[in-house]
This record gives sequence, structure tokens and C-alpha cells, in this order.
Amino acid sequence: MTFLLSSYGRWIGLISAMMLNAIVLSSPQISGAQSTAPGSITLKSDIQESNAKTGIITARGNVQINYPARQIQATAAQAQYYSRERRLILTGDVYVIQEGNSMRAEEMTYLVDEGRFIATPEGDRQVESTYIITEPEE
Repeated sequence: MTFLLSSYGRWIGLISAMMLNAIVLSSPQISGAQSTAPGSITLKSDIQESNAKTGIITARGNVQINYPARQIQATAAQAQYYSRERRLILTGDVYVIQEGNSMRAEEMTYLVDEGRFIATPEGDRQVESTYIITEPEE
């Protein structure tokens, strides 16, 4: 029984990786980041599900995302990737770092084709962002 569950988990992981890999274009890697192929996304979590009919991948529990092509690293309680819409929704204590800039919110939507984040706070709280502003060279 353990072998079947282990094989099933690897199969779901492979499907998830293949679907996530389909959303990315190749570009430079973050130094020290691990990647299996140019343009790939690494998704780690306690549980992952992939539904081939709906094209939705769901990751729950201690979600960690590494997307070197866009220099994005993120953590959340849950992530859902809608492959048909090319949209990633992160929920639950979301923290994203991109090129040194960071953002915290209860929920964030990442529109892959636009390269745009939309962040929403929890209740009466606020979204928090930190941006690196470089001074122009003279």
C-alpha cells in the first residue's frame, strides 16, 4: 500500500511540475536557486493535487514557490494554479519576494502573462510592501 501511495504522490508531483513548467518562459536564473529545466517553477508543500479535467493544481500546507525565470520566491498556506487562465492564487499569510522587493498580504493573485501581482489584505489590515529604490548614477 505504501508503494502505491508513494508512486501516486510522485505521479501527481510530476503532473504538477509539467503543468507549472508550461507557464514559464526561459530567462536568467537566481543565483543559488535550484531548477530542473529552464523556465521551471519549483513548488513544495505538504499536499498537492492536480486535476487534469479542470487544469487546476492545488498545493496546501507550508507552500513554497521558486520561479527563477521571473526572480520570484513565495510562501503561503495554499496556492492554486489555474493553467487555462495562467493565474496563480496564493492565500494565507502570503509573502512574495521579487528582485529584492517584497510584499505581504492575506491573498495575492499573480497574472502570469501580465507579470502582475494583485494583493488583498485580511479584514481591516493592510498590504505591506518593501521596494528597493536605487539612486540614479551621475
